[in-house]
Amino acid sequence: MNKRQFLGAAAAAGAFPLAGRAAAASLPALPDGPALLTVTGALAHSNRGPFDPVLDQMMHKHGVGFRKAWVFDEAALRALPALTIRPTLEYDGKTHALRGPLLTDVLARAGARLEDKTVLVLRAVDGYNVELPLAQARARRFILATHVDGKPMPLGGLGPLWAVYDADRVPEMAALPLPQRFAACPWALYHVEVR
Repeated sequence: MNKRQFLGAAAAAGAFPLAGRAAAASLPALPDGPALLTVTGALAHSNRGPFDPVLDQMMHKHGVGFRKAWVFDEAALRALPALTIRPTLEYDGKTHALRGPLLTDVLARAGARLEDKTVLVLRAVDGYNVELPLAQARARRFILATHVDGKPMPLGGLGPLWAVYDADRVPEMAALPLPQRFAACPWALYHVEVR
């Protein structure tokens, strides 16, 4: 067991009461790398313990709480099939190649219960959040972009994750001015709640 796994296991064990320790031990292993995305809400399983108001400071400030969650690191996201889209971006009016897994594939891997009336709450590190109907995420083929023009997206830019779709290929969105096409696309995404 490496140091990160040991510290993660120790922290998780301390977060559960004695009666809950057996449940904590049965969680799948956390990813080796830092969690880039946390999925909460209607999930069939989890790979991390409940919300901790001390250690989950950004979530605490954004009013996020949960009893179970599934977290993804870079390797876990990279293991999913990826696709490339080429939308015209509002920031420079140019076409860029964005690559990453389908949002629905990420949610399926997290064990999300995806039903017709499911709504996704997408949260960014700056506090911006969007309620996105699952039907719209499917129809527009939202991806979790990890790369732009072949390079990983850094924190402080649009990344490391951006929930985005190819607005140029959705007629009703392509007809809008560029700044109005991406309101449902938070960059620097770190949390998805499945309702």
